[in-house]
Amino acid sequence: MAPTDRTKIARQFIEAIPFSKALNMSLEEIGEGRAVISMPYNEALVGDPRSGVIHGGAVSALMDTCGGAAVMSHPDGPIATATIDLRIDYMRAAAPGQTIRTEAGCYHVTRSVAFVRATAWDEDTDRPVAAATGAFTFQRANGGGKP
Repeated sequence: MAPTDRTKIARQFIEAIPFSKALNMSLEEIGEGRAVISMPYNEALVGDPRSGVIHGGAVSALMDTCGGAAVMSHPDGPIATATIDLRIDYMRAAAPGQTIRTEAGCYHVTRSVAFVRATAWDEDTDRPVAAATGAFTFQRANGGGKP
């Protein structure tokens, strides 16, 4: 499958997830095992009403979705993926009122598992909000692949 076809399938896969739509996620870049997705500030997602800080679960969902998008766009292209494991380190609260943007990339792929790193930032791109590492299923159309 051509890289542009893989990218198109990955975009359709991510845009079809109702939860991503509910959080108003926007796919900004995708291709070659890498994705960038943003999520605008939304008062409905606030975890602390006194500070206005977005709930960590929303940030987690953004990072998970971005990791899945990166996997779906990998050149060895899976037909589907699911999260096996996701570890997130929260470094600071995202600034209230700011868009959160996550970039994820596959750094190793086996026959059936893709390993991903992701970082989330608000508009202060010098200080990450969170970093994640994850493992995702890598289900290939032909059932085989490179070890």
